[in-house]
Amino acid sequence: MNKGTTTLRGKELLRRSAEFGLIAAIAFSVCASSDPAGATSTPGGSGQNGKGDSLTPPAQGTIPIAFLLSEGAVMIDFSGPWEVFQDVMIPGRADPPFRLYTVAEMNHPIHASGGMTIIPDYNLENAPAPKVIVIPAQSEPTAAVLDWIRKSTKNTDVTMSVCTGAFVLATTGLLSGKAATTYHGAFVTFATQFPDIHLKRGARFVEDGNLATAGGLSSGIDLALRVVERYYGREVAQKTAYNLEYQGQGWMDRNSNQIYASTLVSTAEHPLCPVCQMEVDPATTPKSFFKGKTYYFCSQDDKKTFDATPDKFVDAAK
Repeated sequence: MNKGTTTLRGKELLRRSAEFGLIAAIAFSVCASSDPAGATSTPGGSGQNGKGDSLTPPAQGTIPIAFLLSEGAVMIDFSGPWEVFQDVMIPGRADPPFRLYTVAEMNHPIHASGGMTIIPDYNLENAPAPKVIVIPAQSEPTAAVLDWIRKSTKNTDVTMSVCTGAFVLATTGLLSGKAATTYHGAFVTFATQFPDIHLKRGARFVEDGNLATAGGLSSGIDLALRVVERYYGREVAQKTAYNLEYQGQGWMDRNSNQIYASTLVSTAEHPLCPVCQMEVDPATTPKSFFKGKTYYFCSQDDKKTFDATPDKFVDAAK
């Protein structure tokens, strides 16, 4: 399998990511779950929604949050949540409530989307045990990375993915039988690759136990604010959003992404790649014939992926 990196622009990285299914995000996306967001919750309490979804922060010390990175990690997927968590302030408390650090398989510098170089704080062997893990869209994970996620998640309050970081989390097997969402342009590929996961199309974020998945790009900010709310209540989360000058309301309404719930329709005037749902130019792109219909693709890799199991992609797009 090729490295599956995601970026805000460029079909070249889309091509490289096709086999693993980390579909590139070239437009801002948002996401929401099929259940209404919980009402204001109190730290350590059950919340007004009666679902017991609030989290208990430690009486002392900080909450360790690990940002798991590899080559091609999409900047906004992890920098958005990073900014949210670092800006949380608790009245009467001197220390910050969260301790943020980056983790990679090794301490070697990695290159995020757009070429930014990041030197990870820790590797898989010496990283502090996290209570929250953030998994952005990034390269295909190694067996060691998947094992670290599985082991660490046994003791996390939240293990969350952003955008096509959901593919990384899904590959661990932890999402099997659970509900999840991902970047809207990757719905078809995700549903095809992980049929045992209940994909929520049009969800800003989805929570299932200690696992949470956000839609594309900016929706990671909303999921991070939601995590803040679960630990410290809505008032603290609202104050954090205010200080960030963040006007989005998706963290309070996980159903706010319904614009992405409907599958885009490919037409003769605007044909879409059945693998990544991006518009293509039929005059220059690869094509395949299936059951009397012509399908066009962003790349040869997308064509190969489709040709291997065309029925799955046609059915998933319905």
